[in-house]
Amino acid sequence: MVTGKNLLYHTFIGLPVEIINSSQQQLIGLKGTVVDETKNLIVIETAKKEVKIQKVSCFFRFTVEDGFADVDGKKIAFRPHERPKKI
Repeated sequence: MVTGKNLLYHTFIGLPVEIINSSQQQLIGLKGTVVDETKNLIVIETAKKEVKIQKVSCFFRFTVEDGFADVDGKKIAFRPHERPKKI
């Protein structure tokens, strides 16, 4: 079960996400599902297409079992399997 408290220890793939702030204004409000994640990128599938997003330039709002969890992209700019060791 992915919750706000343990989100950073799990993979983001399959979670609904929204970009709530970004240095690229056109990305704010983008919603979709995470379909892939690398060290520097999150790939979001929207209703129309897949979009590759730089982690460090965005704040993300993930929908988890107990509500929402807001995450600063700078704090998750690691490979998914390395993230639990670094946070």
